[in-house]
Amino acid sequence: MKHRYLGSSGLKISEITLGNWLTHASQVEDDAAAACVHAALDAGITTFDTADMYADTEAERVLGDALRGQRRESLEIFTKAYYPVGPQGPNDGGLSRKHLMESIDGSLRRLGTDYVDLYQAHRWDNATPLEETMVAFADIVRSGKALYIGVSEWTADQLRAGAALARELRIPFVSNQPQYSALWRIIEAEVVPASRELGISQIVWSPVAQGILTGKYRPGHRPPSGSRATDGNGGAQMITRFLRDEVLERVEKLRPVADELSLTMAQLAVAWVLQNDNVSAALIGASRPEQVAENVAASGVVIPAELMARIDEALGDVVERDPAKTAAESPVR
Repeated sequence: MKHRYLGSSGLKISEITLGNWLTHASQVEDDAAAACVHAALDAGITTFDTADMYADTEAERVLGDALRGQRRESLEIFTKAYYPVGPQGPNDGGLSRKHLMESIDGSLRRLGTDYVDLYQAHRWDNATPLEETMVAFADIVRSGKALYIGVSEWTADQLRAGAALARELRIPFVSNQPQYSALWRIIEAEVVPASRELGISQIVWSPVAQGILTGKYRPGHRPPSGSRATDGNGGAQMITRFLRDEVLERVEKLRPVADELSLTMAQLAVAWVLQNDNVSAALIGASRPEQVAENVAASGVVIPAELMARIDEALGDVVERDPAKTAAESPVR
């Protein structure tokens, strides 16, 4: 397993990182979730990402239980706050000082740790002054409850504004967590250049485009039983944007590229995002240990420039590149 620095910090994280959105305490029973975590540890993954809203806080508990007994100093544990949790009262969501201070304590309790390595704003909060949010983050860092600060799905301008306050407050703002894959490249035009300028790197989610880039979905066929596209707990909704024959036909053209590199389609997809030097880690999910083993094989893969060009040619105009989609993906409170 290769490790990369997170932003301009001195923190190294595993370039394949295990996340538990839509899996732990949702699609996957606790024993199976623990087996996936242990498979990740056996494969050299040291970095684990979760959020308080995943399965309404239960995903954090499952991850904490699965990591119990591991040497804490050898792990990097990430979580997030923003979305409503619990009874969803007026202050149970957002990035207000009240919500962040209460959220970090809840996350630490469920994860069974004294601190998280990275605490992330799960989305931009248009209803809370940015200064309030960043001062709360600074106090969380200075209290020792988080070592670094990051965000998820922020625009280039939002990243610049947050980084300016972080510099004033002297706290390490090091990462952004956007959706990114060979099919979904909306961060490339604006977010990535701004991040390079600011010393921020990407921890990307959905590198296999919700499973579309694994090749399991075939044009003209029903989605396989038990796949993400048939999941009633949120997975089916997320995959809809890709589940079109025109996309699936293009994805089929990637098979010869994967074969040439002796990779599975999933490995090719994960390796593709890691070719971007602003990406520190690809977040993978898993419902079975063998999925972890498959994805880990993408670590350290170098895709030659001519094959990267063939991937672009194969996918053609089904790739989403509009940078305005970043702002559109964030909710308005």
